[in-house]
Amino acid sequence: VQLVESGGGLVQAGGSLGLSCAASGRTFSTYDMGWVRQAPGKEREFVAGISRSGGSTSYADSVKGRFTISRDAAKRTVSLQMNSLNSEDTGVYYCAADRSIYFMPRTQIRDYDYWGHGTQVTVSS
Repeated sequence: VQLVESGGGLVQAGGSLGLSCAASGRTFSTYDMGWVRQAPGKEREFVAGISRSGGSTSYADSVKGRFTISRDAAKRTVSLQMNSLNSEDTGVYYCAADRSIYFMPRTQIRDYDYWGHGTQVTVSS
């Protein structure tokens, strides 16, 4: 599967931004999907994940209540709505796909098999 992110940009602190990830191929519904970010000078960290059915989601504690992950099977897209952004949310956001079968979306980056190239999100204070 190939993943292409879009929607990044510059936003003021307290603002909102929506990211989208388009997946190629007919097997989109067989993957759990996730969003991972990497801040400058830091390692990649898990942000949010969603099961292949869309019925289960996982979030990093730092984004709970502010970010929402969703997917559209017909459009083969996964989205991340980000609200109440702050400077610590700045980074490159990657879309990722997990082909394994698990009882909930994975929160470990090593469990994701396919990655997009990322989209930059910058939050100005």
